[in-house]
Amino acid sequence: PEPTMRRMLVGRRWLSRFPSMEALRAEVGKDLGWSSTVTIDADRVAKFADATNDWQWIHLDADRAKRESKFGGPVAHGFLSLALVVPFLQDVVGDVGGAKTRINVGVDKLRFTAPVLVGDGLRAKFTLLRLDDVRGGAQATYGVECWTPDAAKPAVVLESTIRYLYDDV
Repeated sequence: PEPTMRRMLVGRRWLSRFPSMEALRAEVGKDLGWSSTVTIDADRVAKFADATNDWQWIHLDADRAKRESKFGGPVAHGFLSLALVVPFLQDVVGDVGGAKTRINVGVDKLRFTAPVLVGDGLRAKFTLLRLDDVRGGAQATYGVECWTPDAAKPAVVLESTIRYLYDDV
């Protein structure tokens, strides 16, 4: 995990703010708070480019990005910012008591609304929009906004759906 993350791993499990699904259910409609900030440095962007085969100059060539892009420098991949939603959520929610497995079901309403420049910090704010019972567990929908410092608007906006299962699948 990112060293700046607040929550700590104990063994292989994250500490939890929510000792039970009912404790999480009590938070429907409420803001759950902010994650820690992760710095989007050039090394992280380069590793993401290698992992995804997306070596576009606007992400990796700082000199060219300063000269030619409207952003004044290199920008992180939008999907890198999206990929950080998982550890950001883990930072804010942690494991939910009673759930053995957590599965990303998908995202809805995804928009990349502002650039994340290489060197920026990024963190996310979460709101629990819904928690529905499903066979073998519960399914949560979180409203997510990812922000850089001093930004006028979020860089990424989405709804993330996570399924918590009580028994291993």
